[in-house]
Amino acid sequence: MADSPAQPGASSDGRPSDVELVSRLARGDRTAFGELYDRYGTPAYSLARRICVDPDLSEDVVQEAFLALWRHPSRFDPARGGFGSWLMTVVHHRAVDTVRRENTQRRRNVPLTDEVSERTVPPADGADAEALTSVVGAEVRAALRTLPEEQRQVIALAYLGGYTQCEVAKLTGVPLGTVKSRTFAAIRRLRGTLGSLWAGETGETTGAQR
Repeated sequence: MADSPAQPGASSDGRPSDVELVSRLARGDRTAFGELYDRYGTPAYSLARRICVDPDLSEDVVQEAFLALWRHPSRFDPARGGFGSWLMTVVHHRAVDTVRRENTQRRRNVPLTDEVSERTVPPADGADAEALTSVVGAEVRAALRTLPEEQRQVIALAYLGGYTQCEVAKLTGVPLGTVKSRTFAAIRRLRGTLGSLWAGETGETTGAQR
């Protein structure tokens, strides 16, 4: 298909494709690793910075993501989508985990010297809030899994990664018009799925809700 991920071999500009570079990396080719870093190091850092904010944490996230690629290049499956979107998903997950870990550490380090300080310090998210967040996250993840792979890919990059549709088109190698149509179809499908879930929980009728 015209908008399918790049296949092994040279790209239209004569450079090796991402799939070929990953294949070479799996055979221990350090040059291939360097080329992949040159292509995706900047967008990976940009995504990590949007989530982590802190530049040092963002650099750590990118290093961890590329280290995971170096150690386990076979985890990328070209049959399931483009390399760029796969790598950005890895970066996103590691960035979110890093932020959660930092927030947990900060809460542990807040001193509560007496009963007064305990009353005056704004309470951090407790177990109830965390449980609610995990339930909502599980519903969203379940809804995302109902999407076709190509729709899930653009949604992950645009709404989880914060990329514009033009940037998504470049990362995935898919025409901008196709990215727009996939995004529209995915949002329509998610709205129906999540609307039904929330209606079941709250007793509300399904409508144009967010």
